Amino acid sequence: MPDSWSSLESDVLRCRKCPRLVRWRVEASMHAPKALRGSAYWSRPVLGFGERSARLILVGLAPGAHGANRTGRPFTGDGAGPFLYGALHRAGFASAALSSARDDGLTLRDARVTNAVRCAPPGNLPTPAEFEHCSSFLARELDLARHARVIVCLGSHAWRAVWRWFRERGAAVPRPAPKFGHGVEVDLAASRLLVLGAFHPSQLNTRTGRLTAPMFDAVLRRAHEVLES
Repeated sequence: MPDSWSSLESDVLRCRKCPRLVRWRVEASMHAPKALRGSAYWSRPVLGFGERSARLILVGLAPGAHGANRTGRPFTGDGAGPFLYGALHRAGFASAALSSARDDGLTLRDARVTNAVRCAPPGNLPTPAEFEHCSSFLARELDLARHARVIVCLGSHAWRAVWRWFRERGAAVPRPAPKFGHGVEVDLAASRLLVLGAFHPSQLNTRTGRLTAPMFDAVLRRAHEVLES
């Protein structure tokens, strides 16, 4: 039977393959920062967000313990969210610059945001086995995103996950795989896809200046140019 969005989302939400992540996504609410104590936590795998027919796909690492794991939407409720959605809003891909909750009315235009791993990991770093268990979900989501023209990889982990998907699908990709870097782009003409690298909008990167708003805007501007060509 052909795969579908509803089947994918149902499988993601039911997943319990990683015992450490299953425990942590619940335990995180018990270790909430003072400002969030008493908040209702989503504490489940987090689905992708945005248009299913989007031509722009942004792939991150994993939900934040007190961000998406709390709100149920990627890059929502933690420090990375305002940076990412602010940039998407400036580029015309988001209806608002702030993502605060699943029911805040925010919509994405021609864009979709997802993660390589769907559950919040302790220390923000999944194990190799956890990446492996989740790899089929990203692969299925990218398979279903048949209108995609640009994939933006937010960080090196997402970069590796996306190149794995290309290899598994038998796409003609450079060997060795291109090295990750901010602003790196690889045009896969045969697949009609452009892959862009961008530093992850974590607070570690944005507060230290490793990633600035103009740097991220430039990546989205390049994506916009491709979609308009």
